[in-house]
Amino acid sequence: MKNFLRKLRTEYIGRGVVTIFGIFIIVITLAISLFLIYKGVATFLVNNHTVSEFLFSSKFAPQEIAGSPDNGQVGSAIFIFGSIVISILALLIATPFAVSSAIFISEISPKLGKRFVRPAVEVFVGIPSVVYGWIGLTVLVPFIADVFQLPYGFSVLAGAIVLALMIFPTITSVATDALKNVPMEYKEAAYSMGCTRWQMIRKVQLKAALPGILTGIVLGLARAFGEALAVAMVIGRADRFPKFNNGFIEGLLSATNNLTSKIASDMGNEVTGSEWSNALWTMALFLFVISFLFILLIRILGKRGAKI
Repeated sequence: MKNFLRKLRTEYIGRGVVTIFGIFIIVITLAISLFLIYKGVATFLVNNHTVSEFLFSSKFAPQEIAGSPDNGQVGSAIFIFGSIVISILALLIATPFAVSSAIFISEISPKLGKRFVRPAVEVFVGIPSVVYGWIGLTVLVPFIADVFQLPYGFSVLAGAIVLALMIFPTITSVATDALKNVPMEYKEAAYSMGCTRWQMIRKVQLKAALPGILTGIVLGLARAFGEALAVAMVIGRADRFPKFNNGFIEGLLSATNNLTSKIASDMGNEVTGSEWSNALWTMALFLFVISFLFILLIRILGKRGAKI
């Protein structure tokens, strides 16, 4: 009897509590997913717009009155394109610095990296996004305006730099762990064949840790795609495409808008049940689907890494 009670306390109760919390998380996730789907598809089922219009049209002028018999336009191509361009550019800026930092921490100088570099990188994680946005607004935006002789510095470039700073610690941390988890036998085999340290890092360690590094990059991209406040403070929130047709630099220095900024700026003004509100919910659903695809990609990369 005592053994049964002891086992009940140490095993069954703990297992039951963990199971309850696990089921609770699953239920909450499903509830959020179903709610987003219910609200997001109203643009297509209630307001009779097409998916192609939402994805590829640049005309966004929905009706603001709930129950209005006339339909407006819900084209979100500008915001989708803005999210993609800013996120990819931020990734291109952050990834070389992040992977280089990870190599330094894990291989070049592990002691210095553990004591100083990695704690410094982790400080970036705890900085609120509004602080990044405020620094970008007061320092980066005027700097870009001065350097390029512009009337204002709100631009794709400003948003990408701010996002790059925000996703840098995520990519660095995951890449560092991936490099540290490379089996020592791989390194020893490379050195035994006469490889220098840089040859070992480039040809062996980076290749073996590639799935983990790619996972960090995808996580960084997911955060960049879903960030709202910091980006909204520096991109200008202009409902137009970046001017890449006038040149790459011109496009980088032009203001635009993205999905998260549009949702954040309009959510306080829309009328519940209106076409405007439904369009914003559809944007939120689109972001949810993108996040889900990122998660699937991370799981695929994780399984690939486990097989190596």
